[in-house]
Amino acid sequence: MTIPPIAGARPDEVRRHNRTALLRRLHIDGPCTRAALTSELGLNRSTIKALVDGLAESGVVEERVPLQRSGAGRPSLLVLPQPHAAVVLAIDIRVEGVAIALVGLGGQILGRNSWNLYGRSSQPDEVVNHVVESTRWLVGELQVETAAVGVSVPGVVRRSDGLVHEAPNLHWTDIPLGEWLSTGLGMPVRLGNDAELGALAEHVRGAARGASDAVYVSADVGVGGGVISASSLMRGTSGYFAEIGHMVVKPGGRPCYCGSHGCWETEIGEAALCRALDLPEGSPRGAIVAALKELSAHPSLARDQLAEFIDWLSLGLVNVVNMLGPELVVLGDLFTSLPAAIIADIGREVRTRSLVSRAVGGTRIVPSVLGGDAKLIGAAELAFEPVLGTM
Repeated sequence: MTIPPIAGARPDEVRRHNRTALLRRLHIDGPCTRAALTSELGLNRSTIKALVDGLAESGVVEERVPLQRSGAGRPSLLVLPQPHAAVVLAIDIRVEGVAIALVGLGGQILGRNSWNLYGRSSQPDEVVNHVVESTRWLVGELQVETAAVGVSVPGVVRRSDGLVHEAPNLHWTDIPLGEWLSTGLGMPVRLGNDAELGALAEHVRGAARGASDAVYVSADVGVGGGVISASSLMRGTSGYFAEIGHMVVKPGGRPCYCGSHGCWETEIGEAALCRALDLPEGSPRGAIVAALKELSAHPSLARDQLAEFIDWLSLGLVNVVNMLGPELVVLGDLFTSLPAAIIADIGREVRTRSLVSRAVGGTRIVPSVLGGDAKLIGAAELAFEPVLGTM
C-alpha cells in the first residue's frame, strides 16, 4: 500500500493522513513490525517512528519485542493496537432479534448482548429503548467509553441521517432511527442496510478479504445483497442500493412483503427453505439449520429435496454475476448451512450459465466465514470509518 502525495497539503494534513493510514492498517490487519509498516505504507523509517511514538504516547498502540526473531541484529519492534483506545457500539437489528456489541480497535469484541423480538418489542420505539438500556448496562460492566455507533437494519436506509425508509419484514416505514438512537445514546450514529454491512464485514475480515470485486448474498426472513467494487463498498444514491432480494424472477409468483410478486426472496428466503425442507412455515431458525445439516450427510438426497430451491438460487446468482461481474460471491446467514455439495453444485451451475463468469475466468461461490456475526462486524466497521480519522 503506497500512499499518494497530497497536492498542496499542509504538513499537519499529511501527518494526519499518514496517521490514519497507519491506524487503519493496524485495525484491519493486526499487529506488525515497524519495518513492515515502513514497507507497506511506503513511508520512511523516521516518519513511521514519529507516528508510532506519538500513538504509543497517547496509549493507542503498544510496542513489544517479537517472540520470534529472524536474522541477526536488533529486531524491529512489533506494534499492537490497543482495543480500549477506541471502542464503538455495533447494533444488528434483525426481524427476529437484536444483537449489540462493544468492539475495540483491531476488531476485538469486548462484550455483547442479544434478545429476541416478538409482539410489541419489535416496534421501533421499543427497540430503541431496549438498545439504550442494554448499552448503558454493557458500558457500565466493561467500564469503557464509546466513540461512535454503527447500526445494521434489514431495510432501505438513508445514509445521510439514518432514516429507515422501509424495512418490510419488520413492518417499519419512515422511521427516524438514526435520530432516535443518537438522542438516546448521546453519540454519533451511522446506519446501513444489513446485507451491505455484511459485504463490508466479509471484505474487511471474512471470506472476501483480498477480493477487489465481490457480492454478498444473505438469506434471513428476506434476502439481501451487498457489493464490493474496486475494493470499496457500493452504497448507491443516498444509500439506497442492492435490494437484490426484490429482483423479480417469477412474474405472477408469490406475493412479497414489498408489495410486488415473484421476488427472488419469495423463492429462496426462509419461507422457501421451510417449504423445500417440508417444515411448517415460520419454523424456528434452529429447526431449519438442523434439517440442512442433516442433509449434509446425504448429498444425493439433498439435491433431490432441494432441487427447486437450488434452481431458483442458481438463476438469481447467474443474473447477479452477469450484472455485476464479481470474482467472488459470498453466501451468508441461512445459506451458510447449505450442504457443501450443494454450494459446489451451485458454483458450477453459475460458471456454466453466466457469460460474465466465463469471461472473468469463473466466479467463485463460497459460504461466509463470519456466520451470524457478519452484520454485527459490518456495523462496527461502519462506526470505525470516521473514528480512525480523528484519533
